[in-house]
Amino acid sequence: MKLNTDLTKKVNAFFEQSQWSSSPIKEVKRKVLERDGGEIAIATTIVRYEPNSYFSSHIHDGGEEFLVLDGEFADEHGRYPIGTYMRNPPGTSHTPSVEPGCMILVKLGQFQEGDTSPVHIDTQQHLFVKDEARNGVAIQLLHSFKHEVVRLERWDKHSTIMLENTGGIEILIIDGGCEHDGVNYTKHDWLRLPVGESLTVKTGQTDCIVWIKTGHHLHQLNRDAVLDN
Repeated sequence: MKLNTDLTKKVNAFFEQSQWSSSPIKEVKRKVLERDGGEIAIATTIVRYEPNSYFSSHIHDGGEEFLVLDGEFADEHGRYPIGTYMRNPPGTSHTPSVEPGCMILVKLGQFQEGDTSPVHIDTQQHLFVKDEARNGVAIQLLHSFKHEVVRLERWDKHSTIMLENTGGIEILIIDGGCEHDGVNYTKHDWLRLPVGESLTVKTGQTDCIVWIKTGHHLHQLNRDAVLDN
């Protein structure tokens, strides 16, 4: 399966307008945002686990990154409530077992070579810190490696938020909403901008919280160039 694999193009996905699709596990549904491959794939997906869901044990050959959007995710290593951000490096494995049900944003197969540090952050227990370089922005840094940076950002209401783009930008709305290029984005909507296309958004009557990743397209484009050759 190939979906939104061209990183030179702007793409988006709207949560309420998209349909859940099936997975090999009956109780697990997903909304695919980008994917290159079959069941073993480079992919970004919103995944919903119904109560009492069980997923077979699997190895993260290219690494796994996820953020719990709703409910509580669990495996043999622990329980992860809403707001938990995890990075499971290449070669790790687990067996999800989700009794209460949950929804997560998950990215597979997108780790850079040498990025081997596991990450486990309960973002609900951390404070946002004012970004001194950008008005109306506060951040929680989640991970950085070389040019790739992952964070939560809180954008003040009634603000215009700008961000230069030297390595790709990807955002998922966690709470609130914003407007970009005349299009409104609300909770769990997704936007990906290619290298060089800066981000300018306007927030509305409430603060907007987003999960945001920058810089990661550089190593993905380099990887694709090597594969093409």
